[in-house]
Amino acid sequence: MSKYFNPYTDFGFKKLFGTELNKDLLISFLNALFEKSPEIPHDEITDITYLNSEQLGRTAADRKAIFDVYCTTKSGSRFIVEMQNVFQQFFKDRSVYYSSFPIRDMAKKDKDGEHWNYELQAVYTVGILNFVFKDNEKKDEKGEVLNEFSDDDLLHIVMLTDQITGKVFYDKLVYFYLEMPKFKKTRAELVTMYDKWLYVLHNLSILLERPRELQERVFERVFKIAEISMLSEVEHLEYEESLNALWDITNAMEDSEKKGFFKGKEEGEKLGLEKGRAEGRADAMQDIARAMKQHGDDVDYIAMVTKLSIEEIEKL
Repeated sequence: MSKYFNPYTDFGFKKLFGTELNKDLLISFLNALFEKSPEIPHDEITDITYLNSEQLGRTAADRKAIFDVYCTTKSGSRFIVEMQNVFQQFFKDRSVYYSSFPIRDMAKKDKDGEHWNYELQAVYTVGILNFVFKDNEKKDEKGEVLNEFSDDDLLHIVMLTDQITGKVFYDKLVYFYLEMPKFKKTRAELVTMYDKWLYVLHNLSILLERPRELQERVFERVFKIAEISMLSEVEHLEYEESLNALWDITNAMEDSEKKGFFKGKEEGEKLGLEKGRAEGRADAMQDIARAMKQHGDDVDYIAMVTKLSIEEIEKL
């Protein structure tokens, strides 16, 4: 019954940020992110070029990576932009692993072919998370998770830092993590482009019209692009499949969470989840793997998340 598509779906996210036709939207979003982070040295982004989102390992046996959005700027900086809908225990590991691909590809040999030029351009990884990291959750005296968030600590910026001096050691490898459930600002509180973009991402699918607080031309385009009735028949089917895949994987993860499969040992013991319940956990992991396959996730990535073998996953 929504008027606008859900940008947290694979279809919606890539429709907004992953196409050449709409690259001005991604440029606006990234510039807004930098405006929120003035301590990071950067140039205003005026143009981007999309790169191949499938990155292969050095050999056939190596893991590969499939990015949601991968692009470069005129200066040569690389951006990986990822949408993650449900809690991913190893998302930090995944984002670090993904950043290794552009780093590896930027190391080129000199003209003589004998020496490597190790000068790198900046690599930025942006994770838009529809969950809160477990170590950032707030709990009450009984250990129950509180649904109390502040958008003041929504954005996390991670760089290599000297632990002795506290100074940034290397500023050309940057990770942005946006914990979207913490965003609570109302329309009246939207001042910066950063605030406005987060409001759009967080609320687009439940809005009935473009709010008057979002009068910038870029948001006029967002709402035109996101209108479900304006999608072609093929796009409409793709969106429905993407939305169903999102629901499936969300339900599978929530069910596993309720059963305690993503809780710590102590919490699991409180729920009576002794080590011998491996069979139940395997069933849950298969449900998650099946939903991730429908979502289009890479088999290697599914294996890393669920701990199932590639052979098991391919049979699902």
